[in-house]
Amino acid sequence: MKNFINIADVDKKELRKIIDHAKSQKEKRSKLRKSAIDSEKPLAGKTLVMIFEKPSTRTRLSFELAMKQLGGELLVLNPKESHYGSGDESIHDTAKVLSQYGDIVMMRTQRHKHFLEFSKYLDIPIINGLTNLSHPCQVMSDIMTFEELKGPIQNKKIAWLGDGNNIVYSLIESAVKFNFELAIACPKKFRPEEKIIKWAKKNKAKIWITKDPFEAANLADCVMTDKWISMGDRVNEKKKKKLLKPYQVNKKIMKLAKEKAIFMHCLPASRGEEVTNEVMDGKQSVVWLEALNRIHVQKSIIQWCLR
Repeated sequence: MKNFINIADVDKKELRKIIDHAKSQKEKRSKLRKSAIDSEKPLAGKTLVMIFEKPSTRTRLSFELAMKQLGGELLVLNPKESHYGSGDESIHDTAKVLSQYGDIVMMRTQRHKHFLEFSKYLDIPIINGLTNLSHPCQVMSDIMTFEELKGPIQNKKIAWLGDGNNIVYSLIESAVKFNFELAIACPKKFRPEEKIIKWAKKNKAKIWITKDPFEAANLADCVMTDKWISMGDRVNEKKKKKLLKPYQVNKKIMKLAKEKAIFMHCLPASRGEEVTNEVMDGKQSVVWLEALNRIHVQKSIIQWCLR
């Protein structure tokens, strides 16, 4: 049984297969409508159970479309509408019940520890739709998008500006697995935890962290950012925004990157904070393609887990 929890857990050859398969599937259905089922119906008779402890737009829609295109079925579990998460039923028992009803689970939750605990009791694979420490499906989509536009990501420079959040954790893991350079610019207070940095150095990652956003963006092939205040953040928002203000991705930052560099954002965006409208809606922005590619990457991840 294969789970897709952290990019660090998956062999680099398997990750490459997932990306390449996603590209191939996308190309095959280029003339089909968005909701059309793939001709092979590879997951006919299979059911994906989705659990949302955190609200979602792209994760929910992309996984729904992914499973429909694969010919499979969907069940959505909202903790507010079930015993799950209410204390009326243990995590163990809920996991065992879901294992009877579905073939695979996608879970989106705030607490990574809770995700790992739940996964222990499942008898079917689970996919990480987001936790506070990891967002692997998003970063796999980012890699697919980059390669679709810029060719192989190996040895390219990716610049991250802003909060050292869950996207950064998955990017650091990806820098090891896909062998690209990652420059992270953030205030000291919002650096990624030392544990992930030590893991990266141990695995000879080409990553470096700086307080200078201009240094990070210099000659980058891609500049990335995310909201400064994530869902569930328990921080003084005013103070955090003040500290992160110098890390806004704007025209000045993009001019430092390579001439044909691209801009990425996982969305949703707080326009005027982490990114200006000029960049978000500019020619270098590929945010809508990123969102689209979530469908194709997730189709590939689901199939990889069920093979």
